[in-house]
Amino acid sequence: MNQSKLGIFLRGVAMGAADLVPGVSGGTIALITGIYTRLIAAIASVGPSTLSLLLRGRVSDAWKAIDGPFLLVLGAGIATAVIGLASLLDWLLQHFPLPLWAAFSGLVLASALSLVKQNYRLWSSKEWPLFIIGIGVAVFVGLTQAVQLPITPWGVFLAGSVAICAMILPGISGSFLLLLMGMYQVVISAVVNLELVTLGLFALGCGMGLLLFSRLLQRLLLVAEQRVMAMLLGFLLGSLIILWPWQVTVSSVLDRHGEMRAVQTLPVTPGHYAEQVGDPMLLLSLVGFITGFVAVQLLMFLSREQDDS
Repeated sequence: MNQSKLGIFLRGVAMGAADLVPGVSGGTIALITGIYTRLIAAIASVGPSTLSLLLRGRVSDAWKAIDGPFLLVLGAGIATAVIGLASLLDWLLQHFPLPLWAAFSGLVLASALSLVKQNYRLWSSKEWPLFIIGIGVAVFVGLTQAVQLPITPWGVFLAGSVAICAMILPGISGSFLLLLMGMYQVVISAVVNLELVTLGLFALGCGMGLLLFSRLLQRLLLVAEQRVMAMLLGFLLGSLIILWPWQVTVSSVLDRHGEMRAVQTLPVTPGHYAEQVGDPMLLLSLVGFITGFVAVQLLMFLSREQDDS
């Protein structure tokens, strides 16, 4: 499928916007806009063979081998969103978190339904159990209480290698995985205070995890594409439990700054949320949900239009 540079850039913008919100994955956007397999292939192509081309001075061949133009334009879109939308999304998370989570719930639900509609006719009795397993795994992860990895060089490296996998897995974000591993505050503190050693170890872990996991996913997609897609779509649908706006904290810990941080939450009804927490913002949340649902249809339409032009 021919994908224009503008279409790829817009996908990058959408991916960057999604990655800014804990609980939402840029991989979700890549999946619903039709660039998922290309993204996996481009990342997986980075390795010894491309390094060999670089060492021999064949820079142009190495650039083509990793689908460099695609990654460059997509990366520019992601960076644009991160720079341009970070403040807005942070403000929304601070002042209107429930409508924002509702919007992303609508986005994920519309995405999952559209993608299942596109693929289910290709599924046999082998794919449907994997779809159910994917839902179950996402629900389990969403209800799991956080654990604390040791704050050591290896712990930071491991956190990076695991969290980065969320970039190419639809349905869950890297920041959420960091939260589950008890490393979210560590990484945020390192960014704020420019702790270069910690950031370097984390980046190395990200690079290693991304290269290894992308190769595994590419291999699986080549030999069993529909089975992998069935599990990924189940995971995407099951991730709604993470994005459900109305959550109550069932356990929390005191972080290094003396502030209470939730390590396990449970989804509840808006009525129960009103009793336990406060205003459920039902009307605004409904508007947010509809906006997210419609935005997916618009995004998919624009992607098709750009690819056909």
